[in-house]
Order: sequence, then C-alpha cells, then structure tokens
Amino acid sequence: MSLMEPMFAAQALSAATDITTAALSGDEPDAVLASVVHKAVEFAHADLGLIMVRTDDGSVSIEAGAGPQTTDVHGLLLPPDSAAGQVAHGGETVVTDDFTIDPRTAPHVPDELRGYGPFAAVPFGTGGRVLGALAVYRKHGAEGFSAGTVEVLSAFAAQVGVVLALAEGANARHRVTLYEERERIARELHDVIVQRLYAAGMQLDRVRRRMRKRFAGTDATRLGEAIDQLDQTIAEIRGTVHSLRSPAPELEAASNALPKTDLAESARGEVRIAEELLGFPPTLELSGEFADIPAERADHIRAALREALSNVVRHSGASETRVTLHRDAREVRLRVRDNGSGVPQGVETRGLRHLAERAKAAGGRFYLNSSPSLGTLVAFDLPLDPDKLAS
Repeated sequence: MSLMEPMFAAQALSAATDITTAALSGDEPDAVLASVVHKAVEFAHADLGLIMVRTDDGSVSIEAGAGPQTTDVHGLLLPPDSAAGQVAHGGETVVTDDFTIDPRTAPHVPDELRGYGPFAAVPFGTGGRVLGALAVYRKHGAEGFSAGTVEVLSAFAAQVGVVLALAEGANARHRVTLYEERERIARELHDVIVQRLYAAGMQLDRVRRRMRKRFAGTDATRLGEAIDQLDQTIAEIRGTVHSLRSPAPELEAASNALPKTDLAESARGEVRIAEELLGFPPTLELSGEFADIPAERADHIRAALREALSNVVRHSGASETRVTLHRDAREVRLRVRDNGSGVPQGVETRGLRHLAERAKAAGGRFYLNSSPSLGTLVAFDLPLDPDKLAS
C-alpha cells in the first residue's frame, strides 16, 4: 500500500458520506447519480465517469456522467454481453489499460469513447442490490488504474449503490404506508451503510496505527480527522435510524405488520467484518430462533456485538475469538470471548462503558472480564420484553 492510498480511501469515504446525506435529505435520484459520478472521477483521477443502470431487457443504459463526452453518450444502450453489461449483472470487475483493444471490451466501444484507453468498471451496488455499473476512463496514453484505486472505487460503488436504492425508495411511497418506508430505510441504514462505514473506519484506524511513523504530521492529522468524521457520521445515522423507528402514534399500529429483524443474519455480517479486520474467522455459535426479535431489541444486541468485536480488533492481539448468541423464551444472551492480552491498562474504553449504560437503560445486564493471561469476555443479556427489567 502506498502512503497516499489511506488518504485516497478516506477521500472516497468522505464522498460516500456526502452522497448519503444528500440522498437522505430528499435530493432527486438524478442529482444523487450526478454527484456519485463526479465524486468518482475526482478521487480516481479519471477523465470521464459513467453510471450505467440495468434495464428490463438485460442491457444497460448510461444514466449519468462526468466528463467531456457525457452529453453525447447519455441514454446510450449497451448490450448485456458488453463488459459494462456483465459487470452490471453481478459479474466481476473489469480493468484494462486500453479498452479499445482489449478483447473483453473492444467489441462494444461506442465511437464517442474511442479517445479513451485506461478503463475500470465496477458493480454499482452490492449482493442482490447491484443496480448497474460505475465506469471510469482516462485518455489514451494515460497511466492505467492501479489495483488500489480499483479496490477503493469498488467499495465506493457498492456503498453508494445502496444509497441510490434508498433514494429510489422515495418514489415507492405511493405503494407502501409511511411507516413501512421509514422502517425499510432505517433497516438499510443500520444494517448496510453503518456496517460499511464502521468497517472502513476500523481499517483506516489500523493503517494509521501501523504506519504512524511514516506519515507526515499533516497527513496523520487529516487521516485522524477523517476517522473522527466517520465516527460522527455513524452516530448521526444511528440517530436518524432511531427517529425513523419512533413513529407518530397513528403509525404505531402499522409496525405490528412489519417483519422483525433477523438477528442471526446481522450477527453473521458483523462476524464477517471482524474476520476481514482480524485476519482469521471468529467462531459463531447460534442457539434458538432469531428471525422474530423486535427491531429495537435486536439493535441493542447488534450494537453490543459490534463494540465487543471492535474491542478485540483494537486491543486484544487475539488469535481466537468465539461469539455465542443464545435466545430462549425470556431473553437473548450474547458472549464474546477472545484469547488475547486483555484490555490494556489506561486504554479508553468509552464504547464498553456505553454498552453498560445501554444494557441498564434497556433492562439488561452487561459485564466485562479481562486479564492479560485469560483474555477478555464481554457478556450482554437482554430480556425480550422491555417492560421486564433484568434482576
């Protein structure tokens, strides 16, 4: 990794945060798309950027762009077997130093784009929510896109693709009740965007710690500020989620008809992120039924799991981590154990203190057992009935 790449990643994350804010503020989807592609061109140092969206017949339509040929190609359709078409349908990222001669891309190069060479196309969205492709171009003769640039571009496109899905939700309000829409947005924000911002912040923090001596003072300060901004953004989004899930009295009845949060799937997602950051897979043991946990109760457990795993990543130096989640008729019990060196003396444990406060406010129990020889155990128990406080 070069010295510039951490700052490059921070710039991309800042751009994604701006786009999230715009989408949640009610900006029109077209404006959000334009912002996405302009940001991508800026931090990828590209000459042209295009967003291509899947159509019903399998082709892709160029819906937004930033660069000199944007007007010429807007609305142009590319076939499903084009590189962009395959990427838009969930295929692998395509990168080439000259897309006019590469056999994967050359057959479908529009005449308007033959002045470009280096090309990278990444899926726009993630998982089952790939909406299209985000492509960037540089002029013939320019340096190709580096692996680091493509990696960050992929993460950016995956995240803002979800944001676009949120923005499109504004057009669905005539088909669903207001509360259903609020709950859907809250779930996407909490389970997707917060999760990705959290993982990115952790990765940047690890880069800062590992390369502290190699950064210039101003670069280290800027990277620290970017991490702080991510933390603040996560806090603000969580506040928005809380507001979305606190409906007016006349909407309260609608919540009974909504599906509950699948806490087991959320736990798997948190463990997957921890695996990427730790370099080894934590063990996850599930016992009981988690698909019908009320969203408010599931949010507490998810926050406890995320903070406990964050503690393992930041402080433990562990080689083994075990997550146990048990649900019975009365409560949900979470245990996170590691074989590391414990929470170091003098280290700020604000997040763990917040979990203790959260457990108390929600009628649950929290305790922490940590030592250099035995590792750390974080326990968080929560009653399923919020009116029945734990003894």
